[in-house]
Amino acid sequence: MSNTDISDYPYIDRDVSWMYFNRRILLEAQRDDVPLLERLSFMGIYSNNLDEFFRVRMATIARIAETSDRAFAEQRQRAKDLYEHIAALDSAYSREYEDTLRRIVDALGKENIVFLNETQLDDAQAHFVRCLFRRKISGFVSPVWLDKVAGLARENDDHIHLAVSLKDKDGREDYALIRLPADKCGRFFVLPESDGKKFVMYLDDVIRFALPMIFTGMGFRSVEAYSFKFTKDAEMEIDNDLRMGTLQKISQAVKSRKKGAALRVIYDANMPRPLLKALMQKLKLGKLDTVKPSGRYHNHKDFMSFPDFGRADLKYPVWTPAVPQELKEQRSLLELIGEKDRFVHVPYQSFDYVIRTLQEAAVSKNVKSIKITLYRVAKDSKIIEALICAARNGKKVTAVVELLARFDESSNISWSKKMQEAGINVIFGVEGLKVHSKIIHIGMKKRRDIALIGTGNFHEGNARVYTDYFMMTARPDIARDVDAVFDFIRKPYHPVKFKRLLVSPNEMRSRFMALIDDEIRNARRRHKAAIWIKINHITDEEMVDKLYEASRAGVDVKICVRGNCSMVTGVKGFSENIGADGIIDRYLEHSRLFVFSAKGKMKTFIGSADWMPRNLDHRVEVVAPVLDPEMKADVMRTIKAGLDDNSNAFIVDGSGKNECWPGTAAPFRSQERLYLQYTEMAKL
Repeated sequence: MSNTDISDYPYIDRDVSWMYFNRRILLEAQRDDVPLLERLSFMGIYSNNLDEFFRVRMATIARIAETSDRAFAEQRQRAKDLYEHIAALDSAYSREYEDTLRRIVDALGKENIVFLNETQLDDAQAHFVRCLFRRKISGFVSPVWLDKVAGLARENDDHIHLAVSLKDKDGREDYALIRLPADKCGRFFVLPESDGKKFVMYLDDVIRFALPMIFTGMGFRSVEAYSFKFTKDAEMEIDNDLRMGTLQKISQAVKSRKKGAALRVIYDANMPRPLLKALMQKLKLGKLDTVKPSGRYHNHKDFMSFPDFGRADLKYPVWTPAVPQELKEQRSLLELIGEKDRFVHVPYQSFDYVIRTLQEAAVSKNVKSIKITLYRVAKDSKIIEALICAARNGKKVTAVVELLARFDESSNISWSKKMQEAGINVIFGVEGLKVHSKIIHIGMKKRRDIALIGTGNFHEGNARVYTDYFMMTARPDIARDVDAVFDFIRKPYHPVKFKRLLVSPNEMRSRFMALIDDEIRNARRRHKAAIWIKINHITDEEMVDKLYEASRAGVDVKICVRGNCSMVTGVKGFSENIGADGIIDRYLEHSRLFVFSAKGKMKTFIGSADWMPRNLDHRVEVVAPVLDPEMKADVMRTIKAGLDDNSNAFIVDGSGKNECWPGTAAPFRSQERLYLQYTEMAKL
């Protein structure tokens, strides 16, 4: 820690910086040079991100702000101020969102893709929608009278609801609720083409059109429906009863989410006041909870699966992952890894390298054991199929499954049971520590053991859209360290020393600090000193302060940061030597890469850890040195491409302005350049 008082340096709250990050996604949706349907998808990503943020982060802030414990008065006031600040940002961004959506819908209309609501149908379209409702939707629509609803907040907040106002001939009014069955039917319906135009309709409007059919014969003279959605507190309270097994505790905690309190409600601004009041009484909101009027449609995360109408010209061009040369050959991948370090950079290159390595290990008679950490896995996981195959072939297979992978708990529980049934030794992480590391150890009989260290999950779906590195090596010191991580997970309170790996919560923080201190000393001795980082989040106050110290010493610090960034860059006396950008493009930037100049030796690392307190102190994370010259050059090329991006990179300086780099140089889009480079390499 430097001599500077940590309270004196510029620091952006992590949740405020997250709001700035999410707005960068919204700004990408506003770009005319982004294909139109991709812009709509970015709108869906923005909406989905915001829902998860409110479920988790805003829920936590609200709980602190509403505490009545006098011992936490200072924290309560800070939380209240933070909540109000974020709510103000959310309000401003929501107006920007609505304006952006209107412009995208107008642009789609010019491309002959037209949204229709229930009042705009001609006779043929009305007949089609009527038949569509009866054939595909009606069986999933179950109205409930509002006065019969015991606790509306018990409903799943993944859904949108229609609040229905029904009036009889005497003007008496009744209210009902309809949950939109988008999970069963989809959110958008394509109507028959006419005059060269393609028509699409929200499920919301299909049900509005069908309201007279739903409430037929009940004597109501008018039926109107207004959409609303609410977001619940998704922070799980884990039962600490030691008599209860971990699997049982997590299962119960997932179920408890259904009982989480509502903390944010968005409703159609045209909803009649009496109906809105009745809904609010059912939701039982707190003082700090958000109630916000909005437009006619909500839950725009569904834009991520909007129909493409066969319009490839309105989507990104297809980028087929490059296939590394050794995958095209018939040689053993285990033998190839034994010869030299191998790596794959997804989604530019094919994730099949990782899958086929495990598949070969599952049947090879030279393999005696496989150990793996699993944080998130695909729905139909080839990774787990390979592990099951290995167990059936007599290998000793150990899978460390993180049951607290947020919103993936149910899937991980299901896979855990299947693996246990196949004879795999399933370990449910470490009490009090999330296992977030991405590692595999393959124990060999006659050859050197093999280790795999990744920056992302062993997840086939993620590998198609997340940028991640996976390094495979037979270097004995690294393989021994990876094996030792599994020992640490089994016995977390036994002292373990790692020779090559940086492992949290053990020594990762101090090792990173030492690497930065080395650069500070080099700068003070007039040597060239530089640090290059590509990371998802930097919010740890101690690490931020250490980078400020490096900047003051003259170290050149360059950072590609996707999400939360608590630093203020370019501030004289603190950070004038720090520059940061954030890239929003077709792929989600996800890899964590670290390079320290080390007087020209270029110490290079990859791994699973961001620079947040949770990663450095409260999770099992692994960062590994990159020793192969070819891979070191590749990592540096990736970081520099991100820093040179003037097409899809935003300036991250703590202001929240999210300005683009000045357009003085020729356009450079890092993801496109990297894809072309890997494609060319695959041809050699």
